[in-house]
Amino acid sequence: MTWSAETPYNELPLLPPKAEFETRTVLKAVIRARAALASMDEASRRMPNPMVLVNSISLLEAQASSEIENIVTTTDELFRFAHDAADSASAGTKETLRYRTALFGGLQAIADRPISINTAIEVCTNIHQRDMGVRKLPGTYIGNQSTGTAIYTPPTSEKVILDKLGNWVDFVHTDADYDPLVVMAICHYQFEAIHPFADGNGRTGRILNVLQLVAAELLRDPILYLSRYIIQNKDEYYRLLLAVTTDAAWEEWILFVLKGIEETARRTLAKIDAIQELQTAIRLEIKEHTTAGSNSDLIDVLFENPYARIADVVSRCGVSRPTATGWLNALVDRGILVDLKVGRERLFINNQFMRILSRDTAD
Repeated sequence: MTWSAETPYNELPLLPPKAEFETRTVLKAVIRARAALASMDEASRRMPNPMVLVNSISLLEAQASSEIENIVTTTDELFRFAHDAADSASAGTKETLRYRTALFGGLQAIADRPISINTAIEVCTNIHQRDMGVRKLPGTYIGNQSTGTAIYTPPTSEKVILDKLGNWVDFVHTDADYDPLVVMAICHYQFEAIHPFADGNGRTGRILNVLQLVAAELLRDPILYLSRYIIQNKDEYYRLLLAVTTDAAWEEWILFVLKGIEETARRTLAKIDAIQELQTAIRLEIKEHTTAGSNSDLIDVLFENPYARIADVVSRCGVSRPTATGWLNALVDRGILVDLKVGRERLFINNQFMRILSRDTAD
């Protein structure tokens, strides 16, 4: 079969790949990745409030996944507008927050029905906040937009794309005895190669990765995301995707994804441990230096979003505004929180938590 970067790849091979892909080397890597993933998932299950991790990690994933597509926002602005994308939020922040909306919408969708073509369409539609059917017009290619040089041209024609997506769905739900992590890696390549939408394919594909892990019951909560790993290895990511197309280099591609899962799981496990240590320390500060006592809702407010508002404490803890203000001010005085004035509103930032979330190592 011949392949040309300038020609629509309507002959994109169907799944499963004909080349051997669950090699001995791959299966050894699967064991390591599964062990790291299981340790992370078990640790998250022990957390009294896993939404502490789900809310924050999903925002950082949204930021990283959007950054891959050159949609940039700051962590500060992202968390500040996490619950309300006000008009003053930047366009990049609003678009990044739509990614998180698409993620949670996808999770709800697979709770009701299996992953399907419609799942992908719904995810992409939520990312863009407009109907996103599969491509019908020719002309889409991946390459240098300024010179017009193509690196890869995906399949064209609605029927061809839908047929390829149908095969992709079949492999997502394959009855063959393949490891779900290997299936996810293969499906990620295939989805990006089909490139079914006019825009948003990368972000949609990365959300579908998480949905597959949750659907396969390898994750209870959506807390493992590969976007930061992809950013750190962006050139290798695109090189290996293309190598599958040109040389059927499945083993190298799958090993790359498995390494990303292993490394990301270890980093997330380290975050969980550090977060729990910090929660214990701040809980003691709350007991000793505020009248909140053992009010567990207050600690949840400070960790479900590291940018807390007085109104959040009032609503969650069922106390008056003066009481909520007194609690937060006491924690500012102790150096636990940082007080930031934004317009007429005060934000109380859990900086130590932010540092843990932003940490990129598993140390």
